[in-house]
Amino acid sequence: MRRRLIQSTLAVVLVVIAVFGVSLVIVESRTISNSAQERVDSEAVRLVGIVDSRLLGHEDVTTEILRDQVTQNRYAVITVPGRAPIEIGTPPHGDVITAKEGGEGGETVVVQEPRSTVTREVGRTLLIIGLVALLAVVAAVLLAIRQANRLASPLTDLAETAERLGSGDPRPRHKRYGVPELDRVADVLDSSAERIGRMLTAERRLAADASHQLRTPLTALSMRLEEITLTDDPDTVKEEATIALTQVERLTDVVERLLTNARDPRTGSAVSFELDEVIQQQLAEWRPAYRSAGRAIVSSGKRHLRAVGTPGAVAQVLAALIENSLMHGGGTVALRTRVTGNQAVIEVTDEGPGVPADLGARIFERTISGRNSTGIGLAVARDLAEADGGRLEMLQAQPPVFGLFLSRTPPAKRSAQDQEPTVR
Repeated sequence: MRRRLIQSTLAVVLVVIAVFGVSLVIVESRTISNSAQERVDSEAVRLVGIVDSRLLGHEDVTTEILRDQVTQNRYAVITVPGRAPIEIGTPPHGDVITAKEGGEGGETVVVQEPRSTVTREVGRTLLIIGLVALLAVVAAVLLAIRQANRLASPLTDLAETAERLGSGDPRPRHKRYGVPELDRVADVLDSSAERIGRMLTAERRLAADASHQLRTPLTALSMRLEEITLTDDPDTVKEEATIALTQVERLTDVVERLLTNARDPRTGSAVSFELDEVIQQQLAEWRPAYRSAGRAIVSSGKRHLRAVGTPGAVAQVLAALIENSLMHGGGTVALRTRVTGNQAVIEVTDEGPGVPADLGARIFERTISGRNSTGIGLAVARDLAEADGGRLEMLQAQPPVFGLFLSRTPPAKRSAQDQEPTVR
């Protein structure tokens, strides 16, 4: 592109120079020739006048008297009737410019000038015109290079930006070039880069969340299936299969919940439900793991509490807290329910060392973990709690106490008069 811009600009300049330059050369050549002819004619008229005035005054007309009246490099012949011709200067060779005038006394004056003087003057004029044209070409080339760089360099940058986007590097460059059209393209590419970056972040987050949230239920499900394969008791098979089907339903709910959060974390499907059912479900699923670790998991507190939320999401929050206590805590894990104001609270605590002081409230940040874990579980649990209008907090660091706060009443539905008008 840079080469084409330079070539096109240079071609335009050369055409302009050719059109106007040739015309100027023709006009100047004719002007110089006409001026030379006029000078010779003027000199012939002047010499005739001098000769006439001397003849009328009966004065001598000699070579010595007229020599100073003839311009250098010109040749003049004065012919007076009855006298020998008077020659002044050297007769020119080749093409000449000639002027002939007659006087009142019958005398004639012929003045000649070599046309080479006109040729030299035309040559000097052509040289000046050529130098000006050369300067114009040089200036045009420099301007074309500058304009080509101004246009080609941004296009190269934009091509590199597009290539970076295609290769998976969505960082916007926020670079502008002072050309409105190119700046518009840069704006669009930067906006696309930001959107792609958000999409990639959401996809990575979804993959990490899914990997973390599905790991434990899949492990528990595989354990149930192994127990089925190792027993011949139909009642045991039926019981374990029923539990396995329940876990499959929970896995389906987990996947749907993760996809919903990935599209819009604020989207919830809160309903009123019994906390006891969710808590007992979690106790049943986690007791085998705790027995294997030589520990216990129990529940206490107020019974028959109803709360507003998504049962599957609440189950996932409790599962994250219980798993966290299993991995990082110690002793017995207790789930305790209570009421504070218009909220139902589920507290999860254990007898372990608790959260290190250097972590504090950062325990809910992604990739923050006190041990060699992903640091995703508590962050996902907080997102799930907040999606339904609840909240997850660390009430105490040592020993650790985490509280899940859920509303006990659904949000009041606004009347048609209270609803805000829809903006179209």
